[in-house]
Amino acid sequence: MSKLENVSVVKEANIYYDGKVTSRTVEFADGSIKSLGIMLPGDYTFGTNDAEIMEMQSGELNVKLPGEDWKTLNTPESFNVPANSSFDVKIKTVTDYCCSYIK
Repeated sequence: MSKLENVSVVKEANIYYDGKVTSRTVEFADGSIKSLGIMLPGDYTFGTNDAEIMEMQSGELNVKLPGEDWKTLNTPESFNVPANSSFDVKIKTVTDYCCSYIK
C-alpha cells in the first residue's frame, strides 16, 4: 500500500536519538496505528510494547531481531518484531519506514 487514506495524523513528531530518528503517528478509523518516519545513519536500539511490522521503504540497513543474527535488508523489505522485546538497526543511508502496531 503506497497511500494511506481516511486517516488522522498527529502533528507533533516523535523524535529519538537527538533528532536522528523521527516519525509521525497515523491513526485509522478502526483504531489501528502506524508511524511513518525517517532514520539517519547510525546505530539504534528500539523497544516494543506491542508487536510491530516494520516496512522499510528505502535505505540501506542491517537489523538484529531477538534471538537472531544480523541481517542485511534489501529495501523495500519488512520484518516482524515481537511484543515486549527490542531490536537493533545499523542504518547505512537515510532510511524511510512505516511501522504498524499490532494489538
